Amino acid sequence: MISVSNLTVEFGGFTLYDNISFMINARDRIGLAGKNGAGKSTLLKIIAGLQKCDTGDIGMPNGCTVGYLAQDMQHNMGKTVYDEAASAFKELREMEEKVARITKELETRTDYESDEYMNLITELTEASERSHVLGGSSLEGQIEQTLKGLGFKHEDMHRLMDEFSGGWRMRVELAKLLLRRPDVLLLDEPTNHLDIESILWLEEFLTTYEGSVVLVSHDKSFLDNVTNRTVEISMGKIHDYKANYSKYLVLRKERRETQLAAAKNQQREIEKTEKLIDQFRAKASKASFAQSLIKKLDRMEIIEIDDEDNSTLRFKFPPAPRSGKVVVEANDVTKVYDDKTILSRVDFHIEREDKVAFVGKNGEGKSTMVRMIMGEKTTSGTVGPGFSVEVGYFAQDDADNLDGNKTVFETIDELAIGDVRKQVRGILGSFLFSGDSIDKKVKVLSGGERTRLALCRLLLKPHNLLILDEPTNHLDLRSKDVLKQALSNFDGTLIVVSHDRDFLSGLTTKTFEFKDKRVKQYIGDVNEFLLAKKAEDFRAIEQAAASNVSTTNQDKKQESGDTRDKESRTLKSQLNTVEKKIAELEKRIADFDAILNDANRYQELVNDRKKFDEYEAMKKELESKMEEWERIQMEIDKLK
Repeated sequence: MISVSNLTVEFGGFTLYDNISFMINARDRIGLAGKNGAGKSTLLKIIAGLQKCDTGDIGMPNGCTVGYLAQDMQHNMGKTVYDEAASAFKELREMEEKVARITKELETRTDYESDEYMNLITELTEASERSHVLGGSSLEGQIEQTLKGLGFKHEDMHRLMDEFSGGWRMRVELAKLLLRRPDVLLLDEPTNHLDIESILWLEEFLTTYEGSVVLVSHDKSFLDNVTNRTVEISMGKIHDYKANYSKYLVLRKERRETQLAAAKNQQREIEKTEKLIDQFRAKASKASFAQSLIKKLDRMEIIEIDDEDNSTLRFKFPPAPRSGKVVVEANDVTKVYDDKTILSRVDFHIEREDKVAFVGKNGEGKSTMVRMIMGEKTTSGTVGPGFSVEVGYFAQDDADNLDGNKTVFETIDELAIGDVRKQVRGILGSFLFSGDSIDKKVKVLSGGERTRLALCRLLLKPHNLLILDEPTNHLDLRSKDVLKQALSNFDGTLIVVSHDRDFLSGLTTKTFEFKDKRVKQYIGDVNEFLLAKKAEDFRAIEQAAASNVSTTNQDKKQESGDTRDKESRTLKSQLNTVEKKIAELEKRIADFDAILNDANRYQELVNDRKKFDEYEAMKKELESKMEEWERIQMEIDKLK
């Protein structure tokens, strides 16, 4: 579908890609792998046509549509969430207008055998098919279903975009992209601002998506569940594996081990041959034999071993100054935003050297609690640091809020005080910023590089309490592991907000679950928390939360259960009938479309007014049945 041919990109003398080529085929699910700065996001931009390459070419068929979700984007303010999502259907509106215009023109023409008439028929068919692919018959249902899948509630649909955080605005952009249904989806870190429930929905959507998907993600579970192919970018080259991420790691290791073994065997053969050449070269009787051995060496194709990029973060946090025994305390804390209660009567305390994970769905108050610990006012109650506590804070949007016009060095140097200023270059080097890279403008850094730079600031002074809100967003898997190790070795107190089970596993000693406006404490790391919740992972917890009805008022539930079951069975029966009718209509319409596309048969349809009217009537009936299907499905969803 899309060919990437002989692509080369250089930045200031550094080669990002060196003559790379690969294909994106129909229904491919490709995960791009590689460390931060390897060029994953740049490759997506080049394929999307937003950035140029030095040499090479991106080829795609005429009419192929590409949708691109960037890590950073500009949002349209002043519109409601629903209206902004609906703006995705600009192409559909154009197709509908085109169908109407051509249909009207065909009604007045009689030059049935002319080339111009045939071209109009072809245009009409293509526009009708594209309109159908874009879902012209069920716009409202598609918009609401997609927004709900990404975590929006019904009452959010008519709130202004201005009222939502950057993460929620990003979800609207993702919804617009999914609603457009392009032939190829290019997604750069689509799960960064999603909670588990929304990630599950997106996984299912992408798994059944009709087009191709190319994505960058550092969520191993998401990659394994969505992708069937992994393209690794390393040292300016690419390596293509027909496998998901976990299998790719195994195959990459096996491939390198095979190359090493083959290279060793080849080297032994070369050394043996060179000894024979030296032995026989001086002997006249063996000279011709020596020459044949020399030619054999010249013809030998040297086995190449894939280069490995072993550069990695290497740092540790400064020793923590001693704090009081109680590092953070919350007493009867309630927080209300715009008449909406986020947290209600929360009590907890965190002691010196505790390592605590804040977990729970988006919107349950994790980041709100962090901000209140950092000084934001509570509605009632008190929360804050204890005696002699020095806080190091990494916020979700720290990486995005760095000044893009400053260099990497300036960003850190301006915050360094005293003797630490002499260590700035060394600190930057431990975060993989060295040489010319410290003079790069922040605005040209990748998302992962900006996250590393923001984390780097935590080393500029000693802290005895680290609060990290989603610190692994944009970090590659190797950098995540190094950060986790540094936090494990940190001798102070830690609070970390994360949905990343791999990152939290073994890191924390306590888990605070934010749910239903309260905070519940579990002793142990995330795995012990999951065992306590009788779930295999966070996803199972979120599924249970979405599907299980509260056990309170169990008697009432039982009384209404039979009625709901009966209604549900009736609606499902109606839905089944409508779906069969839709399938029948779509088949018959497809048969008519085939006639229209057949130069030898289209005349029989055009000349037979009855058949043409029947064709138009079927399309209207299909539209009506799709609306009926949508209504029934929404009623079933309400019952659930």
